[in-house]
Amino acid sequence: MKYLFICYPKCSTCSKAKKYLDEKKIDYEFRDIKKDNPNKDELKEWIKKSGLPIKKFFNTSGTIYKELNLKDKLSDMSDDEKVELLARDGMLVKRPILVGEDKVLVAFIEDEWGKVE
Repeated sequence: MKYLFICYPKCSTCSKAKKYLDEKKIDYEFRDIKKDNPNKDELKEWIKKSGLPIKKFFNTSGTIYKELNLKDKLSDMSDDEKVELLARDGMLVKRPILVGEDKVLVAFIEDEWGKVE
């Protein structure tokens, strides 16, 4: 099975995840989130497959998140508005993301990624 691996190459956590995938010889297609941001349809599909709330897809430690004061604004936004916001700038999206046929993993948590074949 081939996965889609979405990351930001300058991110240390993304680098760890990439190294992990390479060491486990997991087949993936690499996608730089800064150059090729996920679109609304992709995000909606991934959120659904992940089983996670949309908030988990936000890079809460990122500069843009803080500049836009999203900590206080997200709770007043609809899910569509949140997806629209994520689709505007890849740096708002939590990474890395690993997309498979029936699952989506957000952030590199080795225990979760260890279940990937």
